[in-house]
Amino acid sequence: MAARAASGLLKRPRYFPETIAQMDAIGVGSLTIIILTGFFTGGVLTVQTFPTLKTYGAQSQTGYLVAISLVRELGPVLCALMVTGRVGSAISAELGSMVVSQQIDAMRALGTDPIRKLVAPRMIALLISLPLLTVIADMFGILGGWVTAIGLYSIPSSVFVSAVRDGITTDDLIGGLLKPLVFAFIIGAVACSQGLRTEGGTVGVGRSTTRAVVTASIIVIIADYFLAKALQVILGTT
Repeated sequence: MAARAASGLLKRPRYFPETIAQMDAIGVGSLTIIILTGFFTGGVLTVQTFPTLKTYGAQSQTGYLVAISLVRELGPVLCALMVTGRVGSAISAELGSMVVSQQIDAMRALGTDPIRKLVAPRMIALLISLPLLTVIADMFGILGGWVTAIGLYSIPSSVFVSAVRDGITTDDLIGGLLKPLVFAFIIGAVACSQGLRTEGGTVGVGRSTTRAVVTASIIVIIADYFLAKALQVILGTT
C-alpha cells in the first residue's frame, strides 16, 4: 500500500490541497498536546535527575542530561505516541467509516484511486509534520527543564544553557530527526491499512481504530530500539 502511494506521486492528478489540509490537521492540530508533553517531560526530567547528579557533585550537568534525553529518545518517541493516539486513530476511523459507507467503492467506480487520493496525502503530511513536531517538543522540553532548574533548584541560567549547548552534537540532531521520519511512516502505513481493512459496520470501525493505535504504538517502540542501536553503529557513538 505504501509503495502504491509513493508511486502515485509521480502521476497526475496530484492532490496538493488534500495534503495541505492533512498537514494542518496533523501538525497544527497537534501543537497543543505536543507542547504540553514536551514542556512537562523536560520539567520532570530535571526533578528526577537533579538530586542524583547533586549526589556526585555534577548538578551543573543537568541541562546536558535533559537535552540529551529529549533529543535522542524521549522527544521522538513521546511525540510519535501522542500523534499515534490523536492522528492515527482519526485516520483509521475516517477511512474505516468511508469503507463502511461504501464511499471507497464509489471512488473506484468513478475512476479515482483511493490509495492516491486518501493514503498518499496523509502519509506525506505525517512525514513532514512529525519531524517538525518533534523539534518543537524538544525545544519546549528543554524550556521546561530550564524553568524547573532555575525555579526549583536555583541553577544559574547560564550554567544550564551552557550545558545544553555543549552536550548536543550533530549526531544527536541527526538521530533525533531520522527517528520521526521512520515513526511517521509506521503510523501512516498502519493507520491507513487498518482503516481500509475495516469490515463489520460501525462496530468494525471501532475495532480498526483500536488495532491501529495499539499496533502502531508497539511497532514504534520496537523500531526505536533497533534505530537506536543502528544509529550508534552508523554514527560511531557506541
